[in-house]
Amino acid sequence: MQPGLTGRQRGVLALVCAVAVSTIYGIQPVLEAAGEDLGLGEGALGWLVAAGQIGYLAGLVLLVPLGDLFDRRGLITVHLLLTAAGAGVAAAAPGGGIAIAGLALAGLFAVVVQITVAYVAAVSPTGERGRNIGAVTSGVVIGILGVRVVGGTLGELTGWRMVYLVLAGLCAMLALAARFTLEADVRRPRARYGQLLPSLGRLLVGDRLFLSRGLVAFFLFASFGTLWSGLALPLGDAPWHFGTTEIGLFGLAGLTGALGAARAGRWADRGLAPVVTGWSLALLTASWLLVAQAGASLWLLIIGVVVLDFAVQAVHVSSQHLLTTARPDQNSSVIGAYMAFYSLGSALGAITTTWAYSAAGWSAASLLGATYAALGLLVAISTRRFTALPRAQQPSAPASATSADL
Repeated sequence: MQPGLTGRQRGVLALVCAVAVSTIYGIQPVLEAAGEDLGLGEGALGWLVAAGQIGYLAGLVLLVPLGDLFDRRGLITVHLLLTAAGAGVAAAAPGGGIAIAGLALAGLFAVVVQITVAYVAAVSPTGERGRNIGAVTSGVVIGILGVRVVGGTLGELTGWRMVYLVLAGLCAMLALAARFTLEADVRRPRARYGQLLPSLGRLLVGDRLFLSRGLVAFFLFASFGTLWSGLALPLGDAPWHFGTTEIGLFGLAGLTGALGAARAGRWADRGLAPVVTGWSLALLTASWLLVAQAGASLWLLIIGVVVLDFAVQAVHVSSQHLLTTARPDQNSSVIGAYMAFYSLGSALGAITTTWAYSAAGWSAASLLGATYAALGLLVAISTRRFTALPRAQQPSAPASATSADL
């Protein structure tokens, strides 16, 4: 396999990430319409959202480690086809139970995102790894935030089922594109599948870099989840009273910020990942001062959303760069385990933001989001000595900065 990625390959892999993750979040902007069509009461709507997340969490543990055993190009192709099958089942479901099963199946194989990131890390030369990871993972943000805009508009125009029919078709087309665009990723595995799963537990116990980055991810995405799971509440309330499509457009502000953080990968290539983590988490904490003004000023809110998503993506790319550089032979396993922290943090943010808003309004939810960000910063500062890679693994850095600085 030739080292590195072409621009065309990066584009295909970014689209794989965007479309696959959209199958998990695509139900959110059309949730009420889907529930009504499927005959689900308000109390059961949460299962439509949770199904994809539950499947995704299972896939992180059970499927992502396969990337350390088999050709990742083949896994990307097969997982995309199975994600398409799950989305197709959801689109054609006659009732809630089958729709939930289809969404869970799509979520299970949507972990193709993590196999894609592991593929990128494996084929990239050391000096380009961060750049390539940043470019490809930008697709994840495009999927999470972009589907709120596109899905909401498409759902209103053609119905919620069309959202998942389109996603199923895109997954199938990308499976073919990946098969004929990417180079094979064949290697001799150093362990069996049964040995990989216990190794995930050993990461938690014996790898301080992994544990520190996992905890940072947990609080990072708890803060992120607080914003994007709860923002519709103040925007749908007085004085704005926005509808689903208008609320979804705020995802464009998040996209602007997150895509602006693509340079975080280049900074990581220069050995600045820990530095970027520190100031980005501080920026994330401060952004909540602006986000808290949602009830008074839309402009301050938009600026806050841009800053918040910039900071989240910068930390996320930096963490993945550090972890894949430290464990080049376990890229898939370590990314899957790391993303489990992401899932748990996102779930915590989603649950607690609605509780805080119902108890004391958006100011309380914003304080909660800022607290999660501050806890992530505290973890990063207190564990900065664990983020220094062995000298042989460190990328070339400018003389004025070292990878142990924060």
